[in-house]
Amino acid sequence: MGLDPGLRRLALGTLLAAYQGPVPPGWAVDLVAEGLAGHTLFGTNVHDPAQLAASTAALRTGRADVLIAIDEEGGDVTRLAHATGSPYPGNAALGAIDDVALTRRVYQAIGAELADVGITVNLAPTVDVNSADDNPVIGTRSFGADPVRVAAHSAAAVTGLQAAGVAACAKHFPGHGATVTDSHHELPTVDVPLDLLRQRDLPPFAAVVAAGARAVMTAHIRVPTLTGTGPATFSRAVLVDLLRTEYGFTGTVITDALEMKGAAVAAGGVGPAAVRALAAGADLLCIGAKVDAELVERVAAEIVGALSDGRLAMSRVEEAAGRTAALAAWTRTAGGSPAADDTDLGYAAARQAVRVDGVLSGLDRPLVVQLHTESTIAEGRVPWGLGPHLTGVPEIKVIATETDPATLRQMADGRPIVLVGRHLHRLPGGPELIVGLAAEHPVTVVEMGWPAQWRPAGVRAFVTTYGASHANGRAAAEALGLTD
Repeated sequence: MGLDPGLRRLALGTLLAAYQGPVPPGWAVDLVAEGLAGHTLFGTNVHDPAQLAASTAALRTGRADVLIAIDEEGGDVTRLAHATGSPYPGNAALGAIDDVALTRRVYQAIGAELADVGITVNLAPTVDVNSADDNPVIGTRSFGADPVRVAAHSAAAVTGLQAAGVAACAKHFPGHGATVTDSHHELPTVDVPLDLLRQRDLPPFAAVVAAGARAVMTAHIRVPTLTGTGPATFSRAVLVDLLRTEYGFTGTVITDALEMKGAAVAAGGVGPAAVRALAAGADLLCIGAKVDAELVERVAAEIVGALSDGRLAMSRVEEAAGRTAALAAWTRTAGGSPAADDTDLGYAAARQAVRVDGVLSGLDRPLVVQLHTESTIAEGRVPWGLGPHLTGVPEIKVIATETDPATLRQMADGRPIVLVGRHLHRLPGGPELIVGLAAEHPVTVVEMGWPAQWRPAGVRAFVTTYGASHANGRAAAEALGLTD
């Protein structure tokens, strides 16, 4: 026997699916017509604005109020500009500048670009307080390590996005900034008292709730004092007692991708994860990026089965679908005021964020060396570095653990060396290569990752960009005098 049509439609109304390629396949549109809440778009779905607008229009033929979501944080996490890098600096740079009006303008500009191509929900901003220098997945996606500053900029980002008519989804509740592992790969633990969470991690969420954020995204992290052995995504104490009751959030709770190991492994699969998230108080379930019609039907069947066997109450799923429908209704009526026409906004902001320790001089035709860094799943393989912005100077790429300082000195042939990297303080072989090279050669370092306190001995200058977007790269090349 097939699923009861009414229950299947109810279950579909709590799901965000995804599809591969630049054109929505027939099943993706058909499921929208049959009640699917919507789709999340990724880099594989984006070729250019005209194509993207055609894709979102095609999805709307299934249902006019379909939710179309994307991770467009600016900075290191971009889908619209995944082929080149974002023209906007990310949160760390905006936090370093500390101009909340600028943050609002940048996010309104991002929102306007999304609205122009038919996207209705931005899975941003990241409002985590990055209190761990070795955090492998947040880093420059955070406005900083100061809860007060992060709270102010988080509220400004939400206000900017929603002024453009795009729903903001603040993430990752109750705070992913203190983790030293990546929830894409495992279940991180933040083992701290609740009082510390309230002082350090939760103020930005209070700020975005006060600013009217339409959605909040859950974190696949374990906070033993609240969640026990499971992730926050499956914790009623987190999603209901803390977020809704204590902080007064009335919008839509969206899960982080359920295919991530921090959720799927803990639950025993995506389907069981969906049931547990709904039971805990989540409303809209992001399945992930690797989705097809079969997976969507399997998750919907798991939800319907849970309604039958008592794992889920009908009232809970109806409440979730209702909140998701309310979000969709808001996106249909929100409208939005256009952002100011300032094509240089992101690049001008990135220039303001650059910080220089030391002296930038004598950089005539330097050897520019990019130290290879693996990208996170959140970032994807987006180009970064100084290469696209250099005039008459090539950029070579090396792996730190496979490169000898003597080799680079020989290649430089007496010229100064500029070393460019991300998160250099924890890059395998990076600190040793930099210090060894600087001991016998003029070296300037460009840090495009999270600005930890580490500063290598002997370098002539240490340049911090607070991000690796296209805008950050151009700003650094300009500061070094290496571009027109």
